[in-house]
Amino acid sequence: MAKDTVQPQHKTPGRAARSNPDNRFDRLTCEAVDDGWVGDDDPLPVLRTHVSEEVPRKVITRNTSPDLSFDRSVNPYRGCEHGCIYCFARPSHAYLGLSPGLDFETELIARPTAAAVLRHELSAASYRPATIAIGTNTDPYQPIEKDRRIMRDILQILLDFNHPTAIVTKGTLIARDIDLLAPMAAKGLLRVGISVTTLDPKTSRAMEPRVPLPKARLRVIRQLTDAGIPVRAMVSPVVPALTDHELESILTACAEAGAVAASSIVLRLPREVAGLFRDWLEEAFPDRAGRVMARVRELHGGKDYDPAFGTRMVGQGAWAALMQQRFKLAARQLGLDRSLPPLRCDLFAVPPKSGDQLRLL
Repeated sequence: MAKDTVQPQHKTPGRAARSNPDNRFDRLTCEAVDDGWVGDDDPLPVLRTHVSEEVPRKVITRNTSPDLSFDRSVNPYRGCEHGCIYCFARPSHAYLGLSPGLDFETELIARPTAAAVLRHELSAASYRPATIAIGTNTDPYQPIEKDRRIMRDILQILLDFNHPTAIVTKGTLIARDIDLLAPMAAKGLLRVGISVTTLDPKTSRAMEPRVPLPKARLRVIRQLTDAGIPVRAMVSPVVPALTDHELESILTACAEAGAVAASSIVLRLPREVAGLFRDWLEEAFPDRAGRVMARVRELHGGKDYDPAFGTRMVGQGAWAALMQQRFKLAARQLGLDRSLPPLRCDLFAVPPKSGDQLRLL
């Protein structure tokens, strides 16, 4: 049966992925076929977001990647309703037995006890503080955080312990927590990265369907910086032949909003993300799909993606070198080329629990 005769099972408004590719760990694969039964023309149900819960034994995840500036991170959620089609975290959903496609956007897992588990881990006598990164896999300020408030509970623990913290987000809900973030920043314990991929609302809505629009993200940069919280503008990812022409204008808008530093990462499409991105591109921007993918392959040594350390985030070749030059020049002109001071680890202390005997001074 030709694939173009297969009927979709759901309406998917506000979703970026076009399909649910098979989990790469499954031994068997499934393919939908049109069985010809009467009723196939009935209105399709809308694919809704479903949230399940996980009780983790630990929440601090360690890494040894030479490309990263941190060795530990915390994720309040698995999966992300923001649904960015380019999200490099999509393949992580396969470890849960779910698809990196629509499942990643709709089958979310919340970790309601994350703050309590984090408190336990930070209280261990063997624990040594270093910056905890949050938002490096899935966004801690995705829509379900509004009601779940797991990220807020985690922030309270980090504030109680005076623990250095770095947050990356596209979500404007972060402004809700300024009452916790500002005291952390005042102690030298916090920095925030706000990701702005495009200034064009139509491109943003297509590429990042449930992310706040660019103007809203610029407003939150202003809110945070006005509260004394240092914000790094993150032009990530830069999509060749789609958003690369906006590099300087994005940096300018972020600087005007109050950002004090900037960084940039080129588009990378690991594992299933490559196929999902190609399908989306063919439908959303058919006039430039071939050009975008040709440039992506140029960036990654002729492949959709090259995971080699050192080049996977900056790319290789003439176009990558040009983008780096443009970024460095614009950042220098805007005063965004500064290195932020390291976050403080010397203030870390396990707060006393109820019933503990306090030390005599």
